[in-house]
Amino acid sequence: MKRTTLKLMSWNVNGLRAIMGKDFTGALKGMDADILAIQETKLQADQRTEEMLNMAGYESYWSYAATKKGYSGVAVFTRLKPEKVNTEMGIPEFDSEGRLVELTFKDFILFNVYFPNGQKNEERLQYKLDFYQHLFAYIRQYKEQNIPIIITGDFNTAHNEIDLKRPKQNENNSGFMRIERDWLDRIVDEGYVDTFRYLHPDTEKYSWWSYRFNARKNNTGWRIDYFFVTRNLIDRNWLTKAFIENDIFGSDHCPVGIELKLNA
Repeated sequence: MKRTTLKLMSWNVNGLRAIMGKDFTGALKGMDADILAIQETKLQADQRTEEMLNMAGYESYWSYAATKKGYSGVAVFTRLKPEKVNTEMGIPEFDSEGRLVELTFKDFILFNVYFPNGQKNEERLQYKLDFYQHLFAYIRQYKEQNIPIIITGDFNTAHNEIDLKRPKQNENNSGFMRIERDWLDRIVDEGYVDTFRYLHPDTEKYSWWSYRFNARKNNTGWRIDYFFVTRNLIDRNWLTKAFIENDIFGSDHCPVGIELKLNA
């Protein structure tokens, strides 16, 4: 049987306008991804440039924050035309922050998600936890139909001690609090698979570094960018690679990715 290879990548760009000045188009070309999901575009629709909208070979789909400018926002650049596009869960308090692009393809549904950051205060921490709850309740409708699901993006949570350089020092900080990590445990218990950890169970590799204290140079990082997939995708032997591209710069995050081989 013929198998079709697909390369999917995800990158929190920390401002698309800023990273465009750091050769984002060159990075995109070099990654050669069939689908690239980006988070934290920090854009409104009218702020997109012709260059952003006309990446060679890609169609793009966007979601924007309605709450304030220069905040949040996600987009997907894809060579594959989706059958359906959605940017809302149907819950205004979450939909208004532009955190979701859902694309339905022939073989799977892709969710590009920018999960909230809970560091600001307890209210935002609760918002983050509520977002996890409502998003996965929303996705469950597809999971119960046995549709292969891919969830990617910046989860803003390191799951286990192997996923950040200094776990003990951060166990009371948002991003590694037990109450946040419990949500990733629940996701795994529900049958979602962390693709990188599945293929690289003992590898210490990170996807985000603070701009302070030479964190990236010293590799004092966190793995908070993921590709989670449903177990049926694993059972079909679609997943062949999972990787983190530490050598691609331009943001405080680096790209992460997976490679799939689908039955044609």
